[in-house]
Amino acid sequence: MTLTVGPFAGAAAEWDGFMAGQEGWTHFHRYGWREIYESVFHHECLYLAAREADGTLAGILPLVRVRSLVFGHYLVSLPFVNYGGPLGSEAAIVALTEWAAARAREDGVKLLELRSRRALPVALPVSHRKITVVLDLPAEPEKLLKSFEAKVRSQVRRPGKEGITVRFGPDQVGPFFQVFARHMRDLGTPTQPRELFDRIVAVFPDTWVGCAWLGGQPLAGGMGFRWGREFEMTWASSLYAYNKLSPNMGLYWAFMERACREGVTLFNFGRCSPGAGTHRFKSQWGSRDEPLWWYQQARDGGEAATPSPDSGAFAWGPRVWRKLPLGLATAIGPRVVRGIP
Repeated sequence: MTLTVGPFAGAAAEWDGFMAGQEGWTHFHRYGWREIYESVFHHECLYLAAREADGTLAGILPLVRVRSLVFGHYLVSLPFVNYGGPLGSEAAIVALTEWAAARAREDGVKLLELRSRRALPVALPVSHRKITVVLDLPAEPEKLLKSFEAKVRSQVRRPGKEGITVRFGPDQVGPFFQVFARHMRDLGTPTQPRELFDRIVAVFPDTWVGCAWLGGQPLAGGMGFRWGREFEMTWASSLYAYNKLSPNMGLYWAFMERACREGVTLFNFGRCSPGAGTHRFKSQWGSRDEPLWWYQQARDGGEAATPSPDSGAFAWGPRVWRKLPLGLATAIGPRVVRGIP
């Protein structure tokens, strides 16, 4: 079978229709993410298609260029999120990966990274430095609650006893970002722009956005996506000052309860580093780890990774960032983070 690889020039409906029939597809393969990367970050999007001789679509690969004088030059599928990579027939996946690898070499890219949820039939080295954590959901939330250890059940119930309630809806984007921006500053990490989350909800109205409230104060917030029978909590934050009230536990439980009632069978806590604090938080729910398959090609055949505060070269960053006034950190953070895939 002869395949031709080149820029995807079809309609969004063709892309999404093909995507939904492929093994390993995720919400982040949806064509609408292209508009988000282009409009919010002004990144170049190389959305690729592999087609058979008669024009039939055989494979797709969403690829985004992220370039920064400070952090370097990357081609990633997809930046800022957990999944991407090629979809389609085995031959198409190979052809798309070879095209991307050749383009990365031609452009002198520091790192090509294809963030797949599953193993792919490609020759690139693979990194398992990140994992995802998932929890199988029963149909009844009550059954799920009973499956938790006593300590977790107590923490889940505590927010309600303290008067904390969780609200869902697009009107929660503002409160979510209020909590998210402060939490990121406190972690020492630049925040994504508010525009990103507004645009996501505009492009994908089915996005789940929820906040835990105490009176008129949002204490925790989360945003995530459903695809098929799976939901992923992609972003979640809470205010350290209210940790004793366990608002984050109440928030996660509200998302899980909603997922059960809407027929979701897999709750995805999102990616983390094995053994990190976020990994321990996600593991307490009785979940299980799944490896991520991030295929990489570094310039000149060496080793490379996307920038991380765990790296010695950037370890100073969080210490400085935590000391910034919240308004300043929120204002300049998006200019920094757009170059960190």
